[in-house]
Amino acid sequence: MSSGRILVVDDEPQIRRVLRTTLSAQGYEVFDAKSGEEALLAIREQRFDLILLDLNMPGMGGLATCREIREGSDAAIIMLTVRSSEQDKVAALDAGADDYVTKPFGIPELLARIRAALRRVQLTPAGEGQTLELEGTEIDLAARRVRRGSAEIRLTPKEFDLLHYLVSNPNVAIPHTKLLQAVWGPDYGDQVEYLRVFVNQLRKKIEPDPAKPRFLLTEPWVGYRFALPEAH
Repeated sequence: MSSGRILVVDDEPQIRRVLRTTLSAQGYEVFDAKSGEEALLAIREQRFDLILLDLNMPGMGGLATCREIREGSDAAIIMLTVRSSEQDKVAALDAGADDYVTKPFGIPELLARIRAALRRVQLTPAGEGQTLELEGTEIDLAARRVRRGSAEIRLTPKEFDLLHYLVSNPNVAIPHTKLLQAVWGPDYGDQVEYLRVFVNQLRKKIEPDPAKPRFLLTEPWVGYRFALPEAH
């Protein structure tokens, strides 16, 4: 059985009821909210491991709600929507979502996506206790923390998972499919837009000049490479 606290945010009562019943049967502790505003109140009062967030809601929409959640929570977020264009997916990921599921969806698919969103890249023995310095930015792999000087840089769990995998395989061009399957899970491989958005987010947080990246490099038509600075 699974475990974890999930918040379902959807303005349709039937969807909330079905998801509450289904996820509870899988061992999750499930809560629900009928609007973005109600979800934000719940998140301020309780901790959730994952949030299923409808994109199209009256009042505060899913994108605005997602951005607000990301201001103070690192819970995994899966957007649920009838829209399926790449532009819509990128907008959801840019807002801070970890994944994107198009309605109507099958329950097995949704459960697989939830497991993928909650999974964490495991530290390899060689990476335990490893700390990297990137021109004033410190990456502590064991503690899953990133600092610049005395200030902590907030990364979402999936952002850190991606950074950790790249850092643990330095100076090697890692194909898109391999990265997606390592960080999201074996059911992934074609969602190149996920990597594009997440790498851009990481560049903004750890690169001295995100417009001219020196560490998180794009390998055209292949994938990405972490350029490990030479030790002095």
